[in-house]
Amino acid sequence: MVPIENLRVTLIQTELVWQSPEENRQMLAEKMQSLAGQADLIILPEMFTTCFMMSPERHSEPMEGETLLWMQAQAVALNAAVCGSVAIQEGTQYINRMLLVSPTGDVQSYDKRHLFRMGNEHEHYRAGSERVIFEYAGWRILPTICYDLRFPVSMRNQNDYDLAICVANWPAPRRNPWRILLQARAIENQCYMLGVNRVGEDGIGLHYSGDSLAINFKGELMLDKPQGQSFVETVVLNLSEVQQFREVFPAWQDADSFTMM
Repeated sequence: MVPIENLRVTLIQTELVWQSPEENRQMLAEKMQSLAGQADLIILPEMFTTCFMMSPERHSEPMEGETLLWMQAQAVALNAAVCGSVAIQEGTQYINRMLLVSPTGDVQSYDKRHLFRMGNEHEHYRAGSERVIFEYAGWRILPTICYDLRFPVSMRNQNDYDLAICVANWPAPRRNPWRILLQARAIENQCYMLGVNRVGEDGIGLHYSGDSLAINFKGELMLDKPQGQSFVETVVLNLSEVQQFREVFPAWQDADSFTMM
């Protein structure tokens, strides 16, 4: 694919239907249908088919299941990559897996490394073990999922990515850390940072304020909507600008060296 200098990225912040994949896929397809030819990458929230839930034995699906097929169909129809996390089953284990599906049908995946123990996620899902960099349209993209955002070591930019994405179901009572950490990760890693959260209330009574943000490599807000609103908004990220900034202000060269197991 020819590199895209100005990457049009659409963030979809929405309510989700509790543990109802078909309803969520239909709802999201309706929200996305106007994006044909208008976006290069579309980002959906964490577990966008089910909401963040601890019953994967009932609501997860195989890797080659209906949601992946749906994402591939959407990517082809919209001529845009589609990204979000899904509860996936592999054998007897379950994984909170982010998928990035390109318009050619190619699939890249990342398994959530930091499982939210306060919600017992670690008792139901298998943690990922690898730091992954997606490559799409000439961009290097670091995928993260919700609780991962609190752990800067695995997000340390080793001069190997331009854009970081965090998809989440991050509850409203902790919205302040969410916003601050997204900006901090953009600044310390000299990258674009996109955080895509949900709104509304889930099946166990947790409320979500949204606060999906697009932040540039200087920590400046590019997109910040009032809390609680559903929206479909597109931002344009420029590859040369982030590369040039890191050349002019190469703080990454003075970062502490480390080896992460």
